[in-house]
Amino acid sequence: MDSSPVEQHSVWKSLLLHLLPGLLITFVYLAAMQPLKQMGYPSFAALMLAIVLALIPFELGVLLYVGKKKNGRLSLKGVLSYCSPIPVWQYFLWVPAVFVVTGLIFTFLKPVDVFLQQNVFGAWPVLDAGLSGGYSKSVLVVTYVLVGLLSTVAGPVVEELYFRGYLLPRMGYAGKWAPLLHSFLFALYHFFTPWMMVTRTAAMLPMIFAVQKKNLNISIIVHILGNLMDLAAGVAFIAAMT
Repeated sequence: MDSSPVEQHSVWKSLLLHLLPGLLITFVYLAAMQPLKQMGYPSFAALMLAIVLALIPFELGVLLYVGKKKNGRLSLKGVLSYCSPIPVWQYFLWVPAVFVVTGLIFTFLKPVDVFLQQNVFGAWPVLDAGLSGGYSKSVLVVTYVLVGLLSTVAGPVVEELYFRGYLLPRMGYAGKWAPLLHSFLFALYHFFTPWMMVTRTAAMLPMIFAVQKKNLNISIIVHILGNLMDLAAGVAFIAAMT
């Protein structure tokens, strides 16, 4: 699958497909925040709703639409790149390496996130994970069940298939700058947390390297592991509640 020629997107089509789902996700997130807050839920729950109503339908829908045009049926055959198999042992090498590097980037650039959030995006609503107190245990249990299903598994899998498997290989117009531009566009796609734009741009580069050199499954696993940290923090907080 990797060796077959891949049709290329124009600059404008590429930009549209990178950013439109982020705009839809952010619209649903902002629209759902206040009603869910009145029901006693943190804004993290609104983001889970946005994954269900915007992220998965749009991104998976595009992939299946392209697959149906290509194959005459709902299939991802010929749609995704970087799907060549690799030896199992390489997963045990690349997944920990990429996970550690991306984790270090997020850790070391955290002050940049804080600075941008406080000084540039201070008026933008903060993504509240619900772990600062004030929420009932039952509300947090529901929220983090959704986090486990959507933010930890479904969302990352669909995003990796869509962004790294479909969009990235079709950015020939960017030449050698495609990985950097793709990283930036993926960071910008997260309109709901714009203060993390610099960090996400940097953190995506090692994942892209692993995908292009090895296999798309590496970035899927790393993405899941990264988002698993949010779930682990939520479970630990809930377990400690009296």
